[in-house]
Amino acid sequence: MPIGMTLTKFLLEEQRKYPGSSGNFTGLFSDLVVAAKVISREVNRAGLIDILGATGSKNIHGEEVQKLDEFANNAVIKTMEHGGHLAAMASEEMDDIITIHSHYPKGRYLLLFDPLDGSSNIDVNVCVGTIFSILKCPPDGDATEADFLKPGVEQAAAGYILYGSSTMFVYTTGHGVHGFTLDPGVGEFILSHEDITVPERGGIYSINEANNKHWYPGTSLYIEKLKSADKPCTARYIGSLVADFHRNLLKGGVFLYPSDRKSKNGKLRLLYEANPLSFIAEQAGGRASTGDGRVLDVVPTELHQRTPLIIGSRLDVEEAEGFWKRQEAKPPLDLHP
Repeated sequence: MPIGMTLTKFLLEEQRKYPGSSGNFTGLFSDLVVAAKVISREVNRAGLIDILGATGSKNIHGEEVQKLDEFANNAVIKTMEHGGHLAAMASEEMDDIITIHSHYPKGRYLLLFDPLDGSSNIDVNVCVGTIFSILKCPPDGDATEADFLKPGVEQAAAGYILYGSSTMFVYTTGHGVHGFTLDPGVGEFILSHEDITVPERGGIYSINEANNKHWYPGTSLYIEKLKSADKPCTARYIGSLVADFHRNLLKGGVFLYPSDRKSKNGKLRLLYEANPLSFIAEQAGGRASTGDGRVLDVVPTELHQRTPLIIGSRLDVEEAEGFWKRQEAKPPLDLHP
């Protein structure tokens, strides 16, 4: 691709490869770009305005809602609802699906999103991000919750926007993974990482080792193996899923938030976090597993379902999965609570 290729031009070039394309998908992404710029602006000046800290309320998961969570959630909804590309939305921060107001036209896609992953770290200036997943919606009738309950393999697109030292937009539509960096001087996302490929094996592992007292034997054995190898892996855990994933995607490595005695069905949300990142990982040549099988094959039964997640370099994930499957007295994983 030519130097200075913007995200909009890149999408148009991709669209031209499919003559029957309506352009709705490109329009949907254009709206997402606007939301990303709005959130990026607020994240970058968070310390200068009264937008740091908690709101005093809790979300459906019992977690404290940060002010920036609330801002990002509203920014995505307000930006996306009027474009005519969506039939409905679902947010990690909200109990029920978000219907499109009758004042606006409706489209053929569904948007699921985590408005600000890692927001508890924003007060200390750590990278955070927006994660999104796009599904196709049946053409007839209003969208219902059941329309969102599809396995990750049926995603039409997925991606994330990372707000750090620079703002990056990374996405896949099932034809590779591409990354764009926001140039604040021109206000455009510029192609910076074309056809991202994750190394087959990495030298980084990311896991919250404070949970080790709750781990099942397979997890403990795998982490001990990584530490005791002739060339030990490096531990890197930010506590912001999208930031840990992004680093490992580019450098190679494995991120683990497995099932354990405290969280038997895992901790991360299947539809808002695990599915979109798993789609990206696989399109980049990596792998994503629950420990017992492929994440993208899990059929969800509820909107805010949780799942274990092992994701990253293909050989690392396969090795971790092997330790998990052969551990003694491992309880059956209930993916349909």
